[in-house]
Amino acid sequence: MNPSTEVRDGLVAAIPNLRAFAMSLCGRSAWADDLVQETLVRAWSKSDSYKDGTNLMAWLFTILRNEFYSQLRKRKREVEDIDGEEASRLTSVPDQLPNLDLQDFHAALALLPEDQREAIVLIGASGFSYEEAAEIMGCAVGTVKSRLSRARTRLTEILEGDELSSAPAR
Repeated sequence: MNPSTEVRDGLVAAIPNLRAFAMSLCGRSAWADDLVQETLVRAWSKSDSYKDGTNLMAWLFTILRNEFYSQLRKRKREVEDIDGEEASRLTSVPDQLPNLDLQDFHAALALLPEDQREAIVLIGASGFSYEEAAEIMGCAVGTVKSRLSRARTRLTEILEGDELSSAPAR
């Protein structure tokens, strides 16, 4: 790709007019400069599609105008977020810690004696009353309350201590 002399000379001569047109479209000098630069790059890379003797300025202005509207469409989809405020609202809370807590709870629950684990699962997880749990477990209500109390105390000790790190993996 080797632009013709007409295109090379015309590009340089058109810069002030292109900049004025770009400023009239967007109203901001930095954006206008970007539009002119992009227009020149596109014109240079597509110079083989320009036919010598036709209206070079019209061709360049069309490229600039099309670039302007392409950028406008793109900017509509973008959110200007100079201070990061928008981005901070898009973050999500990591879910690793709750998952690790749940894994720790399951591991601690597995360390409880079976009768205590059964009491805490029936009452705490399944929502049965003391009476219903006592019937299911085949024991007195007082026994269920006692097992539940011991299970809660033991779970707290396990979860607050370092027993989980020394417990065998299941």
